[in-house]
Amino acid sequence: MAIPAANYFLLSMFLFMIMLDVQMLCKAESPGLDRKDYVVYMGATSKDDGNSQKAPATLYLEMLESVYGSSKAAKDALKYSYGKSFRGFAATLSPSHVQKLSGMDGVVSVFESKKLNTLTTRSWDFVGLPASVQSNSLDYQSDIIIGLLDTGIWPESESFTDAGFGPIPSKWRGGCHTTPDFPACNKKLVGAKFYRSFSSIPPEGDFLSPRDGEGHGSHTSSTSTGNFIKNASLYGIAPGESRGGVPGARVAMYKVCWTDGCYDADILAAFDDAIYDGVDILSVSLGYSFPLNYFEDSIAIGAFHAVQKGILVSNSAGNSGPSRATVANYSPWSLTVAASTIDRKMDAELQLGNNISIGGIAINTYTMEKPWYPLVYGGDVANVSGGFTPDNSSGCLLGSLDETKVKGKIVVCNFISTPPDYSVLLAGGAGAVIIYDGRNDTAFAWLNPATIITTKQAKIVLSYINSTSSPVANIQKTTTPKAPAPIVASFSSRGFNPITLDILKPDITAPGVDILASWAKNVSLTGYEQDTRFSNFNIISGTSMSCPHAAGAAGFVKSYHKDWSPAAIKSALLTTAFVMDETLPGNADVEFGYGAGQINPLKAVDPGLVYDAGVDDYINMLCSEGYNDTTLRLVTGDFSSCDQITPSKNGARALNYPSIMVFTAPGKSFRAEFPRTVTNVGVSESTYKAIVSAPSGINVTVEPDTLSFSSLNQKLSYNVTIEGGSIDTNTLSSGALSWSYGNYTVRSPISVYALSL
Repeated sequence: MAIPAANYFLLSMFLFMIMLDVQMLCKAESPGLDRKDYVVYMGATSKDDGNSQKAPATLYLEMLESVYGSSKAAKDALKYSYGKSFRGFAATLSPSHVQKLSGMDGVVSVFESKKLNTLTTRSWDFVGLPASVQSNSLDYQSDIIIGLLDTGIWPESESFTDAGFGPIPSKWRGGCHTTPDFPACNKKLVGAKFYRSFSSIPPEGDFLSPRDGEGHGSHTSSTSTGNFIKNASLYGIAPGESRGGVPGARVAMYKVCWTDGCYDADILAAFDDAIYDGVDILSVSLGYSFPLNYFEDSIAIGAFHAVQKGILVSNSAGNSGPSRATVANYSPWSLTVAASTIDRKMDAELQLGNNISIGGIAINTYTMEKPWYPLVYGGDVANVSGGFTPDNSSGCLLGSLDETKVKGKIVVCNFISTPPDYSVLLAGGAGAVIIYDGRNDTAFAWLNPATIITTKQAKIVLSYINSTSSPVANIQKTTTPKAPAPIVASFSSRGFNPITLDILKPDITAPGVDILASWAKNVSLTGYEQDTRFSNFNIISGTSMSCPHAAGAAGFVKSYHKDWSPAAIKSALLTTAFVMDETLPGNADVEFGYGAGQINPLKAVDPGLVYDAGVDDYINMLCSEGYNDTTLRLVTGDFSSCDQITPSKNGARALNYPSIMVFTAPGKSFRAEFPRTVTNVGVSESTYKAIVSAPSGINVTVEPDTLSFSSLNQKLSYNVTIEGGSIDTNTLSSGALSWSYGNYTVRSPISVYALSL
């Protein structure tokens, strides 16, 4: 699920670490000479640097002069002097200069200033899946088909062109719903269908075809399977190369959502088609805002049948965080994906006329025409004649601003209930500064130049306004400085699992904050009709963005292991996930926020061991959950009967799941057992040792604690016993069980939660 466009104004960011990302486009200055631009790296800055009588630039020039033999030549050669965060310089050098400088005291290294690609859909690099690896495995990917249930697709996007693609895989049985505005599919976009059972008339601005009328489906499709696209950006913001997780794979779109909603009937029809058509992975960024039993949930139903046919279904965890037990799509046969940040933020700086700059958060595509604009506070410019008070205008409510006092000015607004940028625009304002202390980790585009600041920052701004008769300001275009990551997004729904308490949800997290990907060309950046900005790309956030990341990662694993079950692929993703730093703000909910951790697709290709499970295992679990024979026979389409199964005394804990969840009553001691079986997919002859990091005050026993394999695909079982005394209510304790052999670490999170029900 993406953050709804109507709610984009609710979110901002507070990440505060900034790193200057410098792109050097240098040219060798002397034609005919063997000279290139180099970096001379001299290590970290030290306390002694401040006590040195020589400025760093002076030292660097002396070094250059010693190799050039001329002060003027040294100055001409110097490109950059570093000294704020580390020491060194960039200069034009010959091979002999390089040799001499390399031998000087204090020089760590000298290396050519090679051309680098700036990073945009940085998310794949951030999770350890570089473009070079993706490029080298395109042949493996060409038989993979990823289907999406979404808002449609923009077929002309570069993300979905079929240049270089071979024939469509013979297994594909899907089709293309062609219409005048959607003339054809191709060898990349192999299928496209639309479903609208509740009306034959599309909503305004949408299309009665697979064409995307909202942007969401194009964004998710390109995130999972989009082609390599150079020079992608949003009006110059986050420029670089865009790509999906499996750019060599095919994509099939099942349009079930429209600008006026998505319905169960259409969702199930699309599942029905997709399973038959022959998709390998399904990405479903949809969900309910309230819990339902599995078989009253169209997505859980569709996913169950997909798993029956060997199709992994990636689901968004929901955007109802950070409250607990808000997770959507919690069935054990689905992959439930939370959203987390990548290592950049969207910084739209507010510059004040008194030379103070304040770091605001927004996707501001505008460069303001003038260096300074008058700055006013909304509470001081109330439309009194219209019946509005300063309290109304302080929040820049619609109609509350006096146009004669606002025109051409930047207005500072408290966020109250409506998007201030809209009312500021209608009043003729030049821009908006929005004061908001709510969700502070996600940026959004606005109708006019705008940025979000905190109440603490606002005190500085308001003090400046009150200190001068002519306050002025400027809102800078967004830049993308470095930020600590990954951090679970505040909007990302949290566990626990509201239906099956002893199954941990969400399963995993993936990038879902400020993600740049392809967009529908007919949809403006904000969705407002007053917005005249249209782009091939857009930056949006939500678990809708993390879900296709996980689908792409699953497709990447599937491309190497065509015969792996959905459970095996899910296990590989979970047990190889990056371990999250729980000390970072936003990660305090630990496994309820991020499950096993952040996806690590490259490592998941070779996980060592997997926890496999099939339909029979899920049926066993459902029997232990109290589902009756009649229901199960309908669900499975066979003669499944709980009478034929001896339900485990451990209930859902007996499901061969890659994570371990203990749900217990507060104030009472507890004991829980988890039987598990692992399949060897790594090294034929291998011995794994159990390494336990037990939650505080809790005892974890693994029996046996050594697993010795003699062949590939061999299965071995073990049992985990978790015991503890009284735990306070609403307390979540975390630990992990890892099976270790050589370079393999097969990690399962352990979570113990106490709550009265």
